[in-house]
Amino acid sequence: MLPEAFLNRIEKQLGAEYPAFLESLERPRAVALRFNPLKGEAPALSFVQSPVPWEPMGYYYDPEARPGLHPYHEAGVYYLQEASAMAPVALLDPQPGERICDLCAAPGGKTTQIAGRMAGEGFLLCNEINPKRAKILGRNIERLGVANALVTNEHPGKLAERYAAYFDRVLIDAPCSGEGMFRKEEAAVTDWSQETVEMCARRQAEILHSGAMLVRPGGRLVYSTCTFAPEENEEAIAQFLQTHPEFTPETVEAPWFVKGENGSFRMWPHKLLGEGHFAAVLRKTGGEEEDVSVPSGEKLPRPWQDFAKQLGITLPEGKAVIFGQSLYWAPTDMPDLRGIKVVRPGLELGELKKDRFEPAHALALWLREASCSHDLAADAVAGYMHGETVPSGEKGWCLVTVDGYSIGWGKGDGSVLKNHYPKGLRR
Repeated sequence: MLPEAFLNRIEKQLGAEYPAFLESLERPRAVALRFNPLKGEAPALSFVQSPVPWEPMGYYYDPEARPGLHPYHEAGVYYLQEASAMAPVALLDPQPGERICDLCAAPGGKTTQIAGRMAGEGFLLCNEINPKRAKILGRNIERLGVANALVTNEHPGKLAERYAAYFDRVLIDAPCSGEGMFRKEEAAVTDWSQETVEMCARRQAEILHSGAMLVRPGGRLVYSTCTFAPEENEEAIAQFLQTHPEFTPETVEAPWFVKGENGSFRMWPHKLLGEGHFAAVLRKTGGEEEDVSVPSGEKLPRPWQDFAKQLGITLPEGKAVIFGQSLYWAPTDMPDLRGIKVVRPGLELGELKKDRFEPAHALALWLREASCSHDLAADAVAGYMHGETVPSGEKGWCLVTVDGYSIGWGKGDGSVLKNHYPKGLRR
């Protein structure tokens, strides 16, 4: 049962299309996933069906399948993501080598989509103000093998003050009243009220202001929500443009979506296979460049160098960062982090323990290959994911893969690989 006030407003918004909208909500949801280009070529899977038109790596899948239980999911080969939710990043159009900020990033669907398009080049800052959700974001960044991302747990306003005009592109997938998720999440229906819509609109205005500060002159800002409410969408953008004359709507070709005013697009569930979404594309035409401090990295310690040589690991362009006992590899453009709440300062390489090095699970998931590796078939990897040892004649650290996709570490003694799959991930 949808709220009456919501239905009355939607009928006014859609007019003659209102019955088609209601009918679409009665249809089964179209479920989708997005393959991760950072893991190499996408595998052929029996449950994968037609492509998502606006995302080259996106595909609908059989709703009877349970791809979240497949070992490829744990190996970061794909991310389960609603099809319409892939649209804002398609409109953002991130490029390799750029500086990009995802300001409201959890749980990580759009962030990992951005990372895939960046192909490991450039600097990606992904932020989440909620601490628990920020940890989930960090785990998804790790699972998909993203090396060039900084995960922060900050108020957008603080980031805007520290890193003003530093980013080529900024995505604001703003917290909203969630009307577009009514078919997907029952809680979105029960929690809805007009007061919630108005509260969200006020919060979105603050986040938009912070996001605007982060964009460099000439850069692109994409604002998106998963709601139908004009107060949170077209009206929010109109008010933003009135108070931020340095931004103008940008023309983008997107024939799959319903084009509106001020560079905006609507994704209606009766017009495509997906849920409700809104996005607007803006260009910063004014403003000034700002100076942002970018420190150099630290020297890579000898234990890491020995480990990397043994496994044949070559790191991409970047810099070393040491947090406590953990060694990270960060993008070259990562700015000064002093005073910022950091969840993940780049790719975790591992821990430094006196004169030895213990590799991190994140490093295993990032690697595409290693000089010592042990491959398991998808139908034979369950024991390893349970925490069992793996018969092997290898000695020392060894990358464990599933059908060639990295999934974790083992350490061989000449007869078995001792299991180093994280206990918190074991099934």
